[in-house]
Amino acid sequence: MADLPDAATCYELLARMALIRRFEEEAGRQYQRAKAGGFLHLAIGEEATIVGTVAAMRDEDYLIGTYRTHGHAIARGTEPKRVMAELFGRVDGTSGGRGGSMHIFDGERRFMGGYGIVGGNLPIAAGLGLSSQYKGEDAVTVCMFGDGASNTGNFGETMNLAALWKLPVLFLVENNLYGMGTAVERHSAQTDLSKKAEGYGIPGTRVDGMDVLAVREAVAKGIRAAREDDRPTLLEAFTYRYRGHSAADPEVYREREEVEEWQQKDPIEAFARRCVEAGVLGEREVQQAREAAETTVVEAVEFAEASPEPALDTMYERLYALDSPGSWYAVDERSPEPHRGEHEEQMPDAARELAEAGAAHAGQPSGDAQEGSEPEVAEEIED
Repeated sequence: MADLPDAATCYELLARMALIRRFEEEAGRQYQRAKAGGFLHLAIGEEATIVGTVAAMRDEDYLIGTYRTHGHAIARGTEPKRVMAELFGRVDGTSGGRGGSMHIFDGERRFMGGYGIVGGNLPIAAGLGLSSQYKGEDAVTVCMFGDGASNTGNFGETMNLAALWKLPVLFLVENNLYGMGTAVERHSAQTDLSKKAEGYGIPGTRVDGMDVLAVREAVAKGIRAAREDDRPTLLEAFTYRYRGHSAADPEVYREREEVEEWQQKDPIEAFARRCVEAGVLGEREVQQAREAAETTVVEAVEFAEASPEPALDTMYERLYALDSPGSWYAVDERSPEPHRGEHEEQMPDAARELAEAGAAHAGQPSGDAQEGSEPEVAEEIED
């Protein structure tokens, strides 16, 4: 067991975990009130893994997560009110109200976002690491993902490239024992997830993800290996989510007794108790941290409710664009001159000629394909 740090550090770790817990609880309540839309994935119970990881990082390091990342952004320094506004779909949210719960992002603090595709963040993390290496930066990328993502094709491909190119990346799998509703022993042939990258030359280790100090120590070691030795590593943190996979999860795949057993290992209560028993913090400081979290979350909700919704005429802004100013929501690339897909009548001459040539090759007028008519078979096609 790692030694307790000084009082100020202990208070900061406790306060940050308490804030994330209270934020998540309120996010769930606001989702039930239909204030937050889309999907909602809560990390209640996983606070020690989140806070312990971020506590070992430098400001210049990158963090990338999955779709359960409200706490990751808050731990990295993003204002809770902006995270709540994003859940509400408001313009003052971290992504302008366009991403919602699964797409929290804060590039200023090098939190490179949450991703709705399982394992989708893994190759992006390799890209971030390659960028730092290419530019000669001293930054390390920490990539956090779930146990289910360790079975995706992206996992093997990313581990191979990270090892081959000696990328400065720490891969941290948050093993909460369930990939959605499937127990880890039912979805992974190798249940010791820390070993799943050994075949690619990436060493792994396990840590108690319910112990914030143990996580901080293990992550610091992995970051040091990436920063100083150009050696990627894999860290498996055993943690547990007390709520379902998402807000719509009926949780029929696990017994209530199992959840209650893990609640006895609550990372916040355990750390607070240890600090008080060691005389590092008093009951007053513990209560102060809880009250501060409550105040911050109440203010976050008020901020989110006061923030306006995006105007409808901005619906197609900030999407994939090939031109400036303005953005396109559809791109027609049937010619060397891509054009707006929504402006068919304004297509360049080259695109029109190619469309007409294709229609002629199929033996039909150029407009038939769009009108839904059946193509006629040409009797003879000339070169």
